[in-house]
Amino acid sequence: MEQYIIKGGSPLVGEVEIGGAKNAALGILAASVMTTEPVIIENLPDVRDTAVLIQAMESIGTRVERLDRHTVRVNAANISGYTIDDGYIKKIRASYYMLGALLGRFKTAEVALPGGCNIGSRPIDQHLKGFRALGAKVEVSRGMISAKSENLSGNHIYMDVVTVGATINIMLAATLATGKTIIENAAKEPHVVDVANFLNSMGASIKGAGTDVIRIKGVERLHGTTYSIIPDQIEAGTFMFAAAITKGDIMIKNVIPKHLESISAKLIEIGCEIEEFDDCLRVAAPRRLTNTHVKTLPYPGFPTDMQPQIATTLALSEGTSIVTESIFENRFKYVGELQRMGANIKVEGNTAIIEGVDSFTGAGISAPDLRAGAALVLAALVADGISIIDDIVYIERGYEDFPEKLTALGASIEKVESERDIQKFKLKVG
Repeated sequence: MEQYIIKGGSPLVGEVEIGGAKNAALGILAASVMTTEPVIIENLPDVRDTAVLIQAMESIGTRVERLDRHTVRVNAANISGYTIDDGYIKKIRASYYMLGALLGRFKTAEVALPGGCNIGSRPIDQHLKGFRALGAKVEVSRGMISAKSENLSGNHIYMDVVTVGATINIMLAATLATGKTIIENAAKEPHVVDVANFLNSMGASIKGAGTDVIRIKGVERLHGTTYSIIPDQIEAGTFMFAAAITKGDIMIKNVIPKHLESISAKLIEIGCEIEEFDDCLRVAAPRRLTNTHVKTLPYPGFPTDMQPQIATTLALSEGTSIVTESIFENRFKYVGELQRMGANIKVEGNTAIIEGVDSFTGAGISAPDLRAGAALVLAALVADGISIIDDIVYIERGYEDFPEKLTALGASIEKVESERDIQKFKLKVG
């Protein structure tokens, strides 16, 4: 079983390059099957989630050719089926984008109910509501979602809750529907905007992405395109907190600073120094950080995907902090692991009350999900002694070359597969 072994205690210093946004990549890959012409996607992150979705696309006859590690050419001219089986889909949540993409192009699709991280209830009722509003007959049975329509027609759709997945999925299906669709109370996240920009580059007519009202004028067909995915704001934010928690100094390159404003604001509030440039940020933490209160909210609020990272940092900051999770109810499953390392955190419902401690100690810990796993890596980077992290498959779903990037910044971290590897690491680091 693959694990990370980490010896803490070194401030992280240097430069790191941020990859393409995983969450945008999944929507864009799905959208690429909506045309018969070749599509080239650049800045594609090489992570487990994108690899699994590509497998799912290939299972129905899509040809995906890797031009280099971060560039693919997708040709969906000869798709031979509209059913994505659960072997692929149960591994990742965003596989449901194939439903909107296939429904839009072929007016029929069948996709297994999605998997992904168990961070709480993430119902797909808003997706199904949107498809039905466009005229599709939608059924859920035996673990599969099927959607069919003679003809998709535009409609006015009000989202009961702000949901990124449903906003993207309805946008995909509506792109090739007849007439106009208006999505109200739409999600405004950067990856919603990126998927809309990608579709527009293929000939779609989508306006308002990035606001809470998206207007889509259906087109008859989409054409090929070459498109580069935006940088990953969550990977960037994770390295921003890596600088903060280790009292380091990191230049984070290939970012869009505007996407990181809520993260930057909190880091400045607790005592970090941040310099902003056109496409990079420098984060430094020259002294012990202080406490704050934070509540996760839809974009442009503080991202739920950054909640474990800020809570871990606040667990070593001075004073009492309160972190409120308003998006997913199971997002505090990592707290027990941090307590094993010496954190003083009490969870009450959707709120964590954090009393800052002076230090963590190394421990054997387990990643409960993708972002919590990354936060536990940050904790291990500052702990006294050695930590071993299990279930790193979660972390690799969304972070490309995580140990290598951390090592280049001065961390002592390796991926190991055996007791012999662990002993070798311990001998090397003393």
